[in-house]
Amino acid sequence: MSRAFVKEDGPDNEPLPDLPISPHPNYVTPRGLQALRDRLAAAQGELARLKARADRLDRLPEKAAERDIRYLEARLASAIAVDPAVETPDEVAFGTRVTVADEDGTETVYEIVGEDEADATLGRIAPQSPLARALMGAGVGDSVEWKRPVGMVTLEVVGIAPLG
Repeated sequence: MSRAFVKEDGPDNEPLPDLPISPHPNYVTPRGLQALRDRLAAAQGELARLKARADRLDRLPEKAAERDIRYLEARLASAIAVDPAVETPDEVAFGTRVTVADEDGTETVYEIVGEDEADATLGRIAPQSPLARALMGAGVGDSVEWKRPVGMVTLEVVGIAPLG
């Protein structure tokens, strides 16, 4: 192929903009730290697979993998590991599993975990979330007000345990 048809400079060779990094302290549970390491290893494997392709005309997937690797490396470098199993908590804090009851008596369990580990469908919430902020510092028997878009909800803390 003639060198005249090979693009060496241009948008295909520029890195993608970095993913935004949270300004909050990067507290992680042991499970969250391992998940970050696993995601980094998977992204590195994906990048190696992409670079080994015979047809590498589309470099966008490689750039995306490189961007993801930069993000994960930054999150690992800023990680503040907290082992919640060290002590029995008497109030809601990072690394705790809290059981709350709403006004109807329906109980729900939430885990206060790092931002990268948070997943509302699994009941895992980040410390910066409105619900976690409402719960932090509360003890068993305390009632907290959780301001939601649909209105205020009162929750009673009925149990606190360390993540394990």
